[in-house]
Amino acid sequence: MPVYQDKTTKTWFVKLYYTDYTGTRKQKLKRGFKLQREAKEWERQFLERQQGQPDMTFQTLYDLYAADLKAHAKESTCRSRLSMIRNHILPFWKDRKLCEITPADVRSWQGELKASALGEYSQYMVNCHLSAMFNFAMRYYNLNSNPCRLVKAVGKVHRGLNFWTLEEFKTFLPTVEDMILRVAFLTLFYSGIRCGELLALTVKDFDAAGKTITICGTFHRFNKVDTITDPKTDRSKRSIPIPGFLVAEIQGVIAKIYEPDPDERIFQTVTPSRLYTAIEKGSAAASVKRIRVHDLRHSHVSLLINMGFPPILIAERIGDTVEMVNKIYGHLYPSKHREVADQLEKLNF
Repeated sequence: MPVYQDKTTKTWFVKLYYTDYTGTRKQKLKRGFKLQREAKEWERQFLERQQGQPDMTFQTLYDLYAADLKAHAKESTCRSRLSMIRNHILPFWKDRKLCEITPADVRSWQGELKASALGEYSQYMVNCHLSAMFNFAMRYYNLNSNPCRLVKAVGKVHRGLNFWTLEEFKTFLPTVEDMILRVAFLTLFYSGIRCGELLALTVKDFDAAGKTITICGTFHRFNKVDTITDPKTDRSKRSIPIPGFLVAEIQGVIAKIYEPDPDERIFQTVTPSRLYTAIEKGSAAASVKRIRVHDLRHSHVSLLINMGFPPILIAERIGDTVEMVNKIYGHLYPSKHREVADQLEKLNF
């Protein structure tokens, strides 16, 4: 075992040779272990990551999966997904060997998940992440099967829809005293864009003459650093016609910016936490049900459905698929069964 003790510091270090994925032989040196067994455990996990065999531990799989995710997914996706895995998956599985995990083990873990404080949608998402990790191990590290496939998933695919009607929104809006924050809520409700898309809007994305806003990015803030990345999907890149009164409101916000640059964000003083707080306080003051910021998107779709617009137009407007619109909002459409019966009644002569 290439584990040695430093005579000066009395700590342990690992020095070994390995062959990387290109076939190149390399040396690895890792210092600072207080105990010999810690150095040996680090060496074992390092070699497992290099060899990628199905008898690796789940902890090793997590390290490989996290590295792959960071290389191929957006930073915001990595943060949320890996956080969920670290909190709800890794503590249960980290010391288990992949090849020894059975569907019965997964079922036992699901029992703990259901007993936790997680909501049903979060339970479903955690279950999906575990299955995705096993699929990753099958695809790249020779795991024979995914034990999740034989076990029914827990939780619910979608959160229960919660939204404001037009009347509820109009009741809430006067509780927002800040002018820019009020226009942010108007934009979310009457355009259906996501919160990150709203915060990414720049001056050049707004076309007053054409009465449109163009979505070409989404805003993130992490570790006090603001970034604008590509939208959630390719369909999310879109141009959205907006009503004239909203055009005037947005023009009022831009007018408050001193010598606005085309790339300057329109709602730079608005943050997700300010939107959240305004809804918390405003919904209580206006005696309307409390919703999430994202539920304003659902409110917009509900409004369009109530106005009689078809799923294909709604899907294009919110940057989603017709299938997803039907799946999430289909129950909001009025039933046509009575209309069918009435038409058949006319045939009875």
